[in-house]
Amino acid sequence: MLKRLSLAASLLIALGQAPAHAASLAGRADVDAYIDQISRQHGLNRDEVRATLLAADTKPSILAIFDKPATGRPWYRFRPSFVNDGLARQGAAFWAKHAELLQSASQIYGVDPAMIVAIIGMETGYGRNTGSFRVLDALATVAFDYPRRASYFQQELTEFLLLAKEERRDPTEFKGSYAGAMGWPQFMPSSFRKWAVDGDADGHRDIWGNPADVIASVAYYFQQHGWQRGGEMVVAATAPKDLADRLAQDKFNLHYTVAELHAMGVTPGGAVDEQARAVLFPLEVAPGEVEYWLGLQNFYTVTRYNKSTLYAMAAHQLADAIRQRRQPGAQ
Repeated sequence: MLKRLSLAASLLIALGQAPAHAASLAGRADVDAYIDQISRQHGLNRDEVRATLLAADTKPSILAIFDKPATGRPWYRFRPSFVNDGLARQGAAFWAKHAELLQSASQIYGVDPAMIVAIIGMETGYGRNTGSFRVLDALATVAFDYPRRASYFQQELTEFLLLAKEERRDPTEFKGSYAGAMGWPQFMPSSFRKWAVDGDADGHRDIWGNPADVIASVAYYFQQHGWQRGGEMVVAATAPKDLADRLAQDKFNLHYTVAELHAMGVTPGGAVDEQARAVLFPLEVAPGEVEYWLGLQNFYTVTRYNKSTLYAMAAHQLADAIRQRRQPGAQ
């Protein structure tokens, strides 16, 4: 249940007014239409939904972040941010501390524990940087003041209001990223509702501070997006540049088997199941120097978490580095 209004807030609403800090959403026809729609559709108390939205502060700083042009970094600049000694060392320590939880999640969901650890490290540095924005503010800002992404963020705002009700928490208390991503694994509200797991059966899905829930949630997400127990992620490959450039345009889809790619002119650099589906992707390892790789099913699964081949490759390499840190005698 959304938190009941204070008497003062109730009087302000009855008078058709909003607290001064929330005036940016007060009296707006689009906001009122949204409130009417989701209240009817989901059986929410209209006054409570309205009060929650009037408590939101829209943030121009968030819109400024969204307005920044996308400037993708090449692999040789992207990689050091995530595949480095610090995250590998912290990941090994996290694994040692939560070894039983990781073993249990791996057994239940079939996901490599090193990958679970790598994702948590890449997303928030093992919970150190989960975001300082109120989730309500972030979602409301983009939902109503950024037309290009408004539809998606209105859906996420609805999911957020529903999850706050389900978790029996005040929606103004949640913190997250500028885009409303939450907790150690940075789940959007829709992902939380679909894939967050109560790992220790305490009645709550706490991805902000409960390692059991965080680990189980990441593992379940990967399982539900096609992770293959014990499957490979990548294999090096060579290909003519014109073919590679054409195939790389389809970077997030597994449209071809390895055999079909081989017949086109792609040559795997190692043993791989010819019937496995794969996608060819480039990595600029130095200015003007490109390597090609085949991403297999588990690689594709990681791109369901973050739609970036660079992210997926970094996760793979960080997981390997963490695993090596776990070996006897590793420094």
